[in-house]
Amino acid sequence: MTVNKKAKLFVFSAPSGSGKTTIVRSLLKYFPELVFSVSATTRKKRSTEINGKDYFFISETEFENKIKNDEFVEWEKFYDYYYGTLVSFIEDKLGKSQSVVLEVDVKGALSIKKSYPDSVLIFIMPPSLEELKVRLLNRKTESEEDFKKRIHRAEMELSYKDKFDYIVINDNLERAKNQVLDIIKNEIN
Repeated sequence: MTVNKKAKLFVFSAPSGSGKTTIVRSLLKYFPELVFSVSATTRKKRSTEINGKDYFFISETEFENKIKNDEFVEWEKFYDYYYGTLVSFIEDKLGKSQSVVLEVDVKGALSIKKSYPDSVLIFIMPPSLEELKVRLLNRKTESEEDFKKRIHRAEMELSYKDKFDYIVINDNLERAKNQVLDIIKNEIN
């Protein structure tokens, strides 16, 4: 399937542990012409992550300089770390008529929608908060303190879901992937 010349931004948000990254990765395999937007962050790199592919890992000083220079379309500080999407990356891809897939937090998604009104916001929702807790615990990537912060944040993020163009409930991964593929196909055509 080919993306038309009117490039779009497809913005995904979800509480951590909802399956957003897994769904986005399958989407990118199905639509290899879509470009994944790599966010910048000041948090430490996990052993499974690659700098420049999963995130641009930069220092807090460098990040704050980019904020001062308005180099982010959206940014936020949470869990004691900065996260943001570089304007230069988005503008470069849109200028080349390439559609971009972004994974950002809910407030970032709404900021992107303000700057790019044609962007498509997709919220990936866990089946329940209890199921989300189980998924995060099974992931074993956070300390107990970070786990508590993620659950508190998940509650806030879920309160924003109705501001999105689409809500996909990930109670069955294959079904959720197919729903997202259908959304993208419809939006592209």
